[in-house]
Amino acid sequence: MKLTKVLALILAMTAGAFAQSTSSELKELKDAIAAQQQQIQQLQQQVQSRDAAIQQLQQQVGAATAAANSANSAAQSALSGEKKEGALSAEDYANLQHEVTDLKAVQANTVEGLQDTQKRVGDLESPLAMHFKGITITPGGFFAAETVWRPHATFSDINTPLSSIPFSGASQARFSEFYGSGRQSRISMLAQGKWGTTNLTGYYEMDFLGAGTTSNNNQSNSYVLRQRQIWGQAAFHSGWTITGGQMWSLVTETKKGLDPRTEATPLQIDAQYTAGFSWARQYGFRVVKNWNNKVWTGFSIENNQTILSATGALSNFVIGGPGTGGGLYNSLANYSSNVSPDYIIKVAWEPGFGHYEAFGLFSPFRTRIYPTTFPAATISTTGANNQTVWGAGWGANARWLFYQKHVEVALHGLGGKGVGRYGDSGLPDVTVNPYGQEKQLQNYQVLATLEWHSPKWDLYGYGGGEYAGKTWYTYVNSKGVIVPVGYGSPLFNNTGCGTETLPSSSNGYGPGALSGCAGNTKSVVEGTSGFWYKPYNGPKGRLQIGMQYSYVVRTAWVGYGTPPYTIPYPYPSATTAPKAIENMWFTSLRYYLP
Repeated sequence: MKLTKVLALILAMTAGAFAQSTSSELKELKDAIAAQQQQIQQLQQQVQSRDAAIQQLQQQVGAATAAANSANSAAQSALSGEKKEGALSAEDYANLQHEVTDLKAVQANTVEGLQDTQKRVGDLESPLAMHFKGITITPGGFFAAETVWRPHATFSDINTPLSSIPFSGASQARFSEFYGSGRQSRISMLAQGKWGTTNLTGYYEMDFLGAGTTSNNNQSNSYVLRQRQIWGQAAFHSGWTITGGQMWSLVTETKKGLDPRTEATPLQIDAQYTAGFSWARQYGFRVVKNWNNKVWTGFSIENNQTILSATGALSNFVIGGPGTGGGLYNSLANYSSNVSPDYIIKVAWEPGFGHYEAFGLFSPFRTRIYPTTFPAATISTTGANNQTVWGAGWGANARWLFYQKHVEVALHGLGGKGVGRYGDSGLPDVTVNPYGQEKQLQNYQVLATLEWHSPKWDLYGYGGGEYAGKTWYTYVNSKGVIVPVGYGSPLFNNTGCGTETLPSSSNGYGPGALSGCAGNTKSVVEGTSGFWYKPYNGPKGRLQIGMQYSYVVRTAWVGYGTPPYTIPYPYPSATTAPKAIENMWFTSLRYYLP
């Protein structure tokens, strides 16, 4: 009996608490609904006031127009010269002219006020930008649903590693791959303000082509947000502009002067762009002078890195190390320790037909060298020293518009030593000799562009290529064998590039590594074409559908086989220059913010 009373008491207390909680929640809900209703009423009143103001302005315009027409008719009658009863005197006619002029001024002011009101209403209903403390903030970007199919697997997403297309002996070259991706979707924000006569600009752009430690394609596809660009700019009334942050390199071609956000990037879907396109997105501090919108001169310092490829090299040099996670670097990637930034100078001019650019690029490469004696290849820390060599290149761009700006044609070229990193394929900048000394490689990048633009269609075709020259050396080891070191030596072994090997793992995710395949890339050549169709392009944004086809050929330097050889080298007559070919198809559906 006592237990029953206790249970009843607990139930009563619980019900009371529940009722009290429910009553409190209902009160909060009612207050929220009342606040929302009040906001709705305020908005309705604002809309009614706006409509009344517009109607009043329209009536004023109509009245002013009628009065002006009546006065104008009277003036015309006075000008007829007919001497009738009641005709206007000269003084009355002058006064009437003044009245007509005043009425026309009132009419013009009223129309202008009506247009301003309508514009403000339109901006409130569909704002193109937001205003915050005197700054105009414009959002941008697009949402993408894209696919790629490759006949030879590269284990990559919507961006293609052009210099890593597999040779025929690789397991992945024997099967195709298909991926769907939304990772190229982009978000951007442009902030603009004024400081006296100085224009201030900040720009932030991001996508999802970064990868975190937990990112995968198995279930949630949780790829991380990636920084593409983030920079600030001050443009002075004198024509000087200062820009700093992460941005497109000054090497990258622009369509207008040397202005950021006018970069002439290919229209294609492949996020890696196309072979022959010279670019980087990295830290830069840029100073540009605009000379009457006809000539622009610019100078920038930019982040430096080294791409090294050295087959057969000894462990007698250091240029950097793997990233440190605690230092906010990717621990799976290598970073060179740089002695200074890269330096770029550029001039652009627009004489009236076409856009033209010429530029120079200078890059330092530093090595820590440990003395080596041969033939034993003995390496010592005694006498270790640092050595710096310089790479340099020169480039030019030209772009023309024809047929009422429907047809766009462009040519690009960059050549020099140690400039491979600025090519789309990422070919190496340097190699080393047997003593561990860095040696610059000869690099060339060329690209031809043909595009057609119309309100509904964009058609494009690109043809380009990149080249890395061979630089190699030999030493004789303690067994009297000639050993090659460097890049592109004909003494390297390429005989196994077409021979398939067994898997390296039993879990199904370990394709076998090629045996006897140095595979130093000589060139990457690509031809690609595609289209974008825009079924809607208006105040609500832009919807576009696209398809791209790309044909890529990666060719390696000739490698005849393994030493020993005697001098002169008796090269075999057979050519062993492996090639890797990729045919790729891309599709895309994008919605761009207005």
